[in-house]
Amino acid sequence: MTRIGVVTFPGSLDDRDAARAVRIAGGEPVALWHGDDDLHGVDAVVLPGGFSYGDYLRCGAIARFAPVMSTLVDAARGGLPVLGICNGFQILCETHLLPGALTRNDSLHFICRDQRLRIESTDSAWTADYQVGDEIVIPLKNGEGGFVADEATLDTLEGDGRVVARYLEVNPNGSRRDIAGIRNERGNVVGLMPHPEHAVELLTGPSADGLPFFTSILRSLVGAA
Repeated sequence: MTRIGVVTFPGSLDDRDAARAVRIAGGEPVALWHGDDDLHGVDAVVLPGGFSYGDYLRCGAIARFAPVMSTLVDAARGGLPVLGICNGFQILCETHLLPGALTRNDSLHFICRDQRLRIESTDSAWTADYQVGDEIVIPLKNGEGGFVADEATLDTLEGDGRVVARYLEVNPNGSRRDIAGIRNERGNVVGLMPHPEHAVELLTGPSADGLPFFTSILRSLVGAA
């Protein structure tokens, strides 16, 4: 069975939800600890949402120095699939696995809502089970969710098809160009501000629209085997 690691940092909130999403998708979730630099042979990694290290200094700024991240960064550069959700997205930007940064919402308020998105790219290990143009609804909850980057970086992300998802109807946090998620050039690393792990079945979410993020990685890994 495909083994997907889920990292727990001090202050993580959604690690168990991410593990549950992996299990529902058909994978085997593997708990990874922030203080352990061993990835234990997992096939992919999820960096979950929450407030790692209390969001001191800057969201994700301390987590980037965790022992697990020293190993993970090298593995991701070597092709290991990594999905960063919310705080995980912030950590990916802090480690420079993804460009840009996540800043305080333009409203200066914490936002919690069911958010409509459009899938913009399926050229990643985490979005292959979608179709370009799919509109989905998954929860969003953040205080520092505004994606920012210089114009040249934004143009590159757009031009190379690296915008994974975009906000529809409402831009909840002031993200430049309504960007909700991006990927790296290789497509193995994805950062997403909304929470697909909270929308994997109708019983507990506003939809099951987030499940393909997790079935995509399982299918991608089986196809690459």
